[in-house]
Amino acid sequence: MRFARIVKERSSNTELGALLAEIDWASRPGVPGAPKTIIFGSDGPKPDLVLADAVDNDIQIVRNAEHCLIYDRPIDAEAGLSFQMLVDWWAAAHSTAVTKPANDLHRRLLQGQNEPERALFNAYAAVLKDHGFGLPALIPQVYLHYDPETVDQRNRTSGKALTRQRMDFLMLLPGRRRVVIELDGQSHYTDEQGAPSPRRYAEMMAEDRRLRLVGYEVFRFGGHEFIDLEAGKELAVGFFTDLLRCYGVLPKRG
Repeated sequence: MRFARIVKERSSNTELGALLAEIDWASRPGVPGAPKTIIFGSDGPKPDLVLADAVDNDIQIVRNAEHCLIYDRPIDAEAGLSFQMLVDWWAAAHSTAVTKPANDLHRRLLQGQNEPERALFNAYAAVLKDHGFGLPALIPQVYLHYDPETVDQRNRTSGKALTRQRMDFLMLLPGRRRVVIELDGQSHYTDEQGAPSPRRYAEMMAEDRRLRLVGYEVFRFGGHEFIDLEAGKELAVGFFTDLLRCYGVLPKRG
């Protein structure tokens, strides 16, 4: 590896440079912790959670359970969470009511998504169709932080609302790597009246930095890229394919 870097520094070999960049990317450390509970697929009011057993991290939803999903099976941090694992979990929970669990799960996960998010989600479904359900799952509307109060309530009391409580999409890749994908609409950089908001934009960037420092990767799409939904979907297919190649989940181009 050291010899290859010396050769790169002394030559203009672009293929060698690209290969070293891919190796560096794939070898970066992931998030040290192990995922235990994933609250996702939110399509309505925030769920009201309680810790039924704080020692064992036993989470129960006491209100609005119908508006979200909880994946509580053991997750091997080194292996990540594949779409097939998500399908198996869904099939076990709906064994008598679902004949095509993958299709049924896909329809459920589309709930709560806006049109650009659906285009991005369907783009990844096309990648799964081509390469199999063993690829990492693209998990929508995932709670990263949780505060029982709303942002407005927290701001009125302590003024310390948690930023970005919910992620647009999360992927748990092999090797403890966690990828956050955000699709930014106007609300990400404007206030409630639609005026530019440097404060809101700065909060978003600060949270991105914090996530990266603890091992997450954050990728953002601009809503403008999905004005044409079909073009946005095609763009997203290319992005996901390149992303999975960079992480070594899909083979490199021959």
